[in-house]
Amino acid sequence: MGLQPPFKAYDVRGRVPEEFNADLACRIGAALVRFTDAKEVVLGRDARLSSPDIADAVAEGVTRAGADVADLGLCGTEQVYFATGRLGCGAGVMVTASHNPADYNGLKLVREDARPISADTGLSEIARLAESPLPRGARGRRRRAKVLGAWRRRVLGFVEDLPMSPLKVVVNSGNGAAGPSVNKLSKHLPLEIVHLLAEPDGNFPNGVPNPLLDSTRNATADSVLASKADFGVAFDGDFDRCAFFDERGEFVDPYYTVGMFASALLPVRPADDRRVVHDPTLVWDTEEQVRSAGGRPIRNRAGHSYIKQRMRDEDAVYGGESSAHHYFREFLYCDSGMIPWVLMAGILTAQGGGLAERTAEHRRRYPTSGEINLPVDGDSAPLMQRLSETYSAQGALVDHIDGLSVDFPDWRFNLRPSNTEPLLRLNLETRADPQLLAEKTAELTTRVK
Repeated sequence: MGLQPPFKAYDVRGRVPEEFNADLACRIGAALVRFTDAKEVVLGRDARLSSPDIADAVAEGVTRAGADVADLGLCGTEQVYFATGRLGCGAGVMVTASHNPADYNGLKLVREDARPISADTGLSEIARLAESPLPRGARGRRRRAKVLGAWRRRVLGFVEDLPMSPLKVVVNSGNGAAGPSVNKLSKHLPLEIVHLLAEPDGNFPNGVPNPLLDSTRNATADSVLASKADFGVAFDGDFDRCAFFDERGEFVDPYYTVGMFASALLPVRPADDRRVVHDPTLVWDTEEQVRSAGGRPIRNRAGHSYIKQRMRDEDAVYGGESSAHHYFREFLYCDSGMIPWVLMAGILTAQGGGLAERTAEHRRRYPTSGEINLPVDGDSAPLMQRLSETYSAQGALVDHIDGLSVDFPDWRFNLRPSNTEPLLRLNLETRADPQLLAEKTAELTTRVK
């Protein structure tokens, strides 16, 4: 049946209809019920033009397998996570292709308690089950679920003890699904919101919402400056990620916000409850801020399923990735794009100073290369092994938690294969040495060929 290509490491994603279509979505819906034995499945969708039909197909498969559907309609991935836990459902499905081009779509799948389903934890089995004939028998029903009021209260609970000043915030929803949810939250906050591209529009007339792309940043940056806002925030299509802009309109590398959120959340915890999980791509600033707050930083493989599982294993308060994913124990150990911007407003109010001021010293102490994507042909393992041996011989500390991490006293790098493209992703940082950063970036990009 040729179903395997759209099944990725963490989700199902492909071009519509060549790689992913309503028939496959229907079969996956039925397979998910078989795999999880769910009696009810939460269903949500993003703003893509194909998402309503794909969601209908998922619902058809779920109900044909005998389970009910709790339908959230247009929403964000984090709301599917929340509803799956809140309603006690056995599974959840978000119809989204996140930041992929407009002609793509896909599914993010979770089981009970919003536990992720990835290639390591059942996605391959669901792919196999999806090749079976659709079941015939007693059908489930589809109902509209109302949990967004409870979701709103959970998000706002992160700042309920913080005095909030009337800050001005630019919010760029990118014509994705974020706009309506921003409105639900902002009505209960003393903030002046300057909206950009707030109306969901699956045509994506202003480009696919991906706040980490250079090409998407100017609109937010310009609006921050023009409106004299305190900060800006931009979301991806299903708003499980957000990126920040300071009061000068400058993009804030997500790396520097991981330690900021950790150091804000940890001091209110008992001394033995201050664990933070983070990815190994860029680490020094995060580890310094976590330790300064009395916490224990824990390096872990990047990727939402790996971060979430490690957080559960450690009962970590918070998890952060330099890809702009932020995870919270009080949010089912899941990632949220809405909690961070609300929390940022609370942090700036409570601690004073602008975002540019708060990040300037961290950027000076730990300058980074930014993520560099390097094409690679074929198997990258021999190259990674050669680099490991080369830098080990020079006295570096080497680990393979996620790809290859190499640590020297004054500089370090992480190199790891992409899960979706024939690329190696390179990140470097130094200790307050931009010249060394430039030299080592040139060295690594030359070696990775």
